[in-house]
Amino acid sequence: MLKLFSSTASRAHHHHLTPATRPGATSSVESPLLKALSHLTGLNRRSNSLGCRRVFFCSDKASDAAAAAAAEAEAKAAESDSDGSDSKSSSSAIVPTNPRPEDCLTVLALPVAHRPLFPGFYMPIYVKDPKVLAALQESRRRQAPYAGAFLLKDDPSTDSSSSTDVEKNINELKGKDLLKRLHEVGTLAQISSIQGDQVILVGHRRLRITEMVSEEPLTVKVDHLKDKPFDMDDDVIKATSFEVISTLRDVLKTSSLWRDHVQTYTQHIGEFTYPRLADFGAAICGANRHQAQEVLEELDVHKRLQLTLELMKKEREISKIQETIAKAIEEKISGEQRRYLLNEQLKAIKKELGVETDDKSALSDKFKERIDPNKEKIPPHVLQVIEEELTKLQLLEASSSEFNVTRNYLDWLTILPWGNYSDENFDVVRAQQILDEDHYGLSDVKERILEFIAVGRLRGTSQGKIICLSGPPGVGKTSIGRSIARALNRKFFRFSVGGLADVAEIKGHRRTYVGAMPGKMVQCLKSVGTANPLVLIDEIDKLGRGHAGDPASALLELLDPEQNANFLDHYLDVTIDLSKVLFVCTANVIDMIPNPLLDRMEVISIAGYITDEKVHIARDYLEKTARGDCGIKPEQVEVSDAALLSLIENYCREAGVRNLQKQIEKIYRKIALKLVREGVVPEEPAVAVDTEEAEIVTKLDVESTENPVVEEPKEEAQKEKTPVEKVMIDESNLADYVGKPVFHAEKIYEPTPVGVVMGLAWTSMGGSTLYIETTVVEDGEGKGCLNVTGQLGDVMKESAQIAHTVARKIMLEKEPDNQFFANSKLHLHVPAGATPKDGPSAGCTMITSLLSLAMKKPVQKDLAMTGEVTLTGRILPIGGVKEKTIAARRSQVKTIIFPEANRRDFEELAENVKEGLDVHFVDDYRKIFELAFGYDKQQD
Repeated sequence: MLKLFSSTASRAHHHHLTPATRPGATSSVESPLLKALSHLTGLNRRSNSLGCRRVFFCSDKASDAAAAAAAEAEAKAAESDSDGSDSKSSSSAIVPTNPRPEDCLTVLALPVAHRPLFPGFYMPIYVKDPKVLAALQESRRRQAPYAGAFLLKDDPSTDSSSSTDVEKNINELKGKDLLKRLHEVGTLAQISSIQGDQVILVGHRRLRITEMVSEEPLTVKVDHLKDKPFDMDDDVIKATSFEVISTLRDVLKTSSLWRDHVQTYTQHIGEFTYPRLADFGAAICGANRHQAQEVLEELDVHKRLQLTLELMKKEREISKIQETIAKAIEEKISGEQRRYLLNEQLKAIKKELGVETDDKSALSDKFKERIDPNKEKIPPHVLQVIEEELTKLQLLEASSSEFNVTRNYLDWLTILPWGNYSDENFDVVRAQQILDEDHYGLSDVKERILEFIAVGRLRGTSQGKIICLSGPPGVGKTSIGRSIARALNRKFFRFSVGGLADVAEIKGHRRTYVGAMPGKMVQCLKSVGTANPLVLIDEIDKLGRGHAGDPASALLELLDPEQNANFLDHYLDVTIDLSKVLFVCTANVIDMIPNPLLDRMEVISIAGYITDEKVHIARDYLEKTARGDCGIKPEQVEVSDAALLSLIENYCREAGVRNLQKQIEKIYRKIALKLVREGVVPEEPAVAVDTEEAEIVTKLDVESTENPVVEEPKEEAQKEKTPVEKVMIDESNLADYVGKPVFHAEKIYEPTPVGVVMGLAWTSMGGSTLYIETTVVEDGEGKGCLNVTGQLGDVMKESAQIAHTVARKIMLEKEPDNQFFANSKLHLHVPAGATPKDGPSAGCTMITSLLSLAMKKPVQKDLAMTGEVTLTGRILPIGGVKEKTIAARRSQVKTIIFPEANRRDFEELAENVKEGLDVHFVDDYRKIFELAFGYDKQQD
């Protein structure tokens, strides 16, 4: 470490420092650093006699050695030139040559890419041009080893600043092109050595290019530049140099590299002067090439010192920031190392005392404890993977990321229920009781589940199946899955795939990803702990499709009975047997399920409930649940059958019972509020009382004993507990609890007018009735046409055109003289225009409406029909027979016309659904014509 040595005319203070330990450095009193810096500070006899402060660097020798070195430095300074030009010391390492440097007026121009070469500094460059390299070697052989080093200007044609591009540009430049790219001011450099294509240059003095002598290799004439004359005793120059030295001292404290530069420079060059100090500071600081070139071109010593001082100030600030960053990082690293060391010592102590085993050993023991009881049940390929991963875990460091990946992988592999199955209950009678307890109706669904149980009992084991329950919302699809699990004594797991767009949710992530996890099926097996649960996959018709693949395609392997025995999860990467899992899927519309996926499932349709079924469900299930949730006793409320029937007919006409449940809960909430307001409060249950609340109650009790006036509220409380009459909910006061009716009678017309016919429709919410109305807009010869409205889809628009054609054909057969269709502009409308309508089942209804208008005869009373018609009059089958039948009963329809092909669908319906209906099955429209208008003919 070097320190500042200062002395005055009155006394001298000596600061001792550690001598440099760099190889080749000197620690004697004759150190060139002492002489250079003492000369730099202007320590001559004249300044000493004036009491001027002297500043120089010294080594760790005794004070007399330092004084002797200072005296010698002063003597050499007196002999130097007044302009402070290139004086040499006896310790200079520059090899004397013949001719002298100042005799070199024509030099080889060498481009320097990154920073200019300053006098007194080494610089290695690489010469790729063989002609230039040969010229340099020839100069050395002639004892004139000099060349000119000139900084390369930026290429204006490119923005590239990478080192590779700059080197490439240098090698491509020749002759005049190279001369244009070189700065005029450069440095005369001595060729110190040539090794291959590497040339070591030592800077001597400044040069300026005057003209080009030859192009290849580029040789130029130069002028040797000298610094402008300056006064060494100028106080401004001294002050600037002192500030440079002070800044240099601050940077030397933190940068060992700079200290090495100082020692090397003084050994090879000798004494510091003001110009050399400026060059030294600019050369070793981290300034960019343009700032360094500006210092090199500056011949005014004072300005050059100022430029160098500015660059060194920046370097000092950078050094401070670097020191702060290094200190913060060192503190952090030392803290982590200390913590790690203490943890390792703690582990060693615990291990010696037998308190705790090593983490790896503890983990391995935990995983082995999991697999040992079921080792015989685990498949061999899985057991092999577990053993390999356990061996790998012992070889990994606990702090590595691979250790955590392997630990998590083993955690999943060992926690899965390999070969563990729950004991199933194949008692058909018990299963029937459970299903009847949980659900009313749904006989077809219950029958299929009982068949499954019966097969399992005969075989002694049950094979996993894939059942898809389809139906409108609120009919109990999800709760049916839970009831099936309870009947079979299987574990139940549900997950919804609605909107799922990532295949990894089903098949798992690769273990290489950060935060990787297995898919839903592996998570299910871990959660339930058995290999034969009942898995309910909800909303399978609402699968999404995103950038991460198609989840519907990923479900093909999971839901295929032939493939899921070897289901492969991406995370586990070992096959899992899912053949014993019973999959139950739910969907509102099976048309939205991809066909390959639908083909793997057994579809069981659940239609909506009729009014009678809704009444039973409300009375036996929904009302009891709502009453219990609201804390109301059965003797406090009575809801009449008429009120329930009115609630179903006028408020809850949807296919399911979810909205009915909401309305019943709404009624009981209002009843609860009414009972509380009337003072019916149940006995307070014994619950834990908060300490603060207890203190408040105690305080109130004390105050009440002191103040006898508070006894009146007690009497009021006793009055509040008087019995209250039972709350009666009837059709008359139902609106007070649930508001005005939402629905009105779907049967708008009584009787049905001419041109209006009731049709039956199916929606995802169940069945409904709709009217098709036709009227005449304009009469006139040849004006026959048809307009349709009611927000109809493409299918219904085509049905309307077909119906118009078939109606004209039938009218021509029945009444040849009737020219109604040829001369009438007609308008066909389906009410509820805000509701989109589309489907192939309104053809016969449209034809009947057109014929009714043409013959001016209304259709038979309480008649509804459905079916699509071809151009020849054939009736095609339709879907949703049960939903449409329920909708007809709700609208008090007595006669229904179905296609002949749907006879079997109607016969399979429950008797309570078919009761009281007159149903006709037709295969040709002429039969519909007789049924629709035959009643009117008989009256005629």
